[in-house]
Amino acid sequence: MRTVASWSVRFWPVVVPIIGIVLLIAVWAVPLGPVLVALVAIVLASTVLAAVQHAEVVAHKVGEPFGSLVLAVAVTVIEVALIVTLMTSGKDTPTLARDTVFSAVMITMNGIVGLSLLLGASRRTTTSFNAEGTGAMLATVTALATLTLVLPTFTAAPGPQFSPAQLLFAAIASVALYAMFVFTQTVAHRDFFLPVKANGTPVDDDDSHADAPSSRKTIASLVLLVVALIAVVGLAKLESPSIEAGVAAIGFPKSFVGVVIALLVLLPEGIAAAKAASRNRMQTSLNLALGSSMASIGLTIPAIALASIWLTGPLLLGLGGSQIVLFVLTVIVSVLTIVPGRATRLQGGVHLVLFAAFIFLAIVP
Repeated sequence: MRTVASWSVRFWPVVVPIIGIVLLIAVWAVPLGPVLVALVAIVLASTVLAAVQHAEVVAHKVGEPFGSLVLAVAVTVIEVALIVTLMTSGKDTPTLARDTVFSAVMITMNGIVGLSLLLGASRRTTTSFNAEGTGAMLATVTALATLTLVLPTFTAAPGPQFSPAQLLFAAIASVALYAMFVFTQTVAHRDFFLPVKANGTPVDDDDSHADAPSSRKTIASLVLLVVALIAVVGLAKLESPSIEAGVAAIGFPKSFVGVVIALLVLLPEGIAAAKAASRNRMQTSLNLALGSSMASIGLTIPAIALASIWLTGPLLLGLGGSQIVLFVLTVIVSVLTIVPGRATRLQGGVHLVLFAAFIFLAIVP
């Protein structure tokens, strides 16, 4: 029995992405009934979990803070692919990019951060992180979100959107900010983004002693990660009509589709961040959460701006009044959480309440 269990634990992340690709090919041109919808959903969720496993192998090999970038960029690829494919489906989706990116910001800055703080402080009363690195991430996320999601609401263009020249500037600024952050995180001030103890010294836990995976295993995990991401994008595309129909059937606003997409693509990030927090690696959790938020804006908006050349219809990026208020409140609370360099369960609870407020207002605008 132990041998069977060991085999399943070792090989399911290898088998699931392949099953996902096979299922994607098999049902691509087939109308999905209730049974196939359920099957696709199960395989999709399993493939996301497999992607987490392979991303963690690659992350362990390259080490922090490079490892956090692997998963952040991976989930952003999924997000961009889903947004573009849905926007090119011919349906009325002018706000889909805004809804999805803003949802990603709220999920990461409040949902994932709040859960991580709660888990990290649950056994230790307080949890510690590097305020310099985390503060740099928060500043970059705030600047990106304000330039791309808040500013369009106040421009002279008709509606909450950029003019072509403004959209080009926002795209270039987003790429520049993200590139500067990556340089800072991986080269100039790498030590700002490493896990620390309460006294500021590096964390010394089981992960630091575990042998790094071999190059062969890392390459295999990288290939399987790519396969898993392709399967996730394709299966999510097949599942998206059911998501839209389900949202409409229960009476939620159409904008809630963006929330569902963001929750789906950020599932790997959330799982990885929760695992890191439970191992007293809060800095890694924050790297994953805020890094994913940054990648979601810094890479998704430029990609959508480029895709808008071929897309028809307006691209509405500007947030509404209640969304702006919630974003500003999130930034203020995040600053107060990060400045001390340590947090308690209270801060985690505050972020989770803000996340609950976001979900509630997404359902009841």
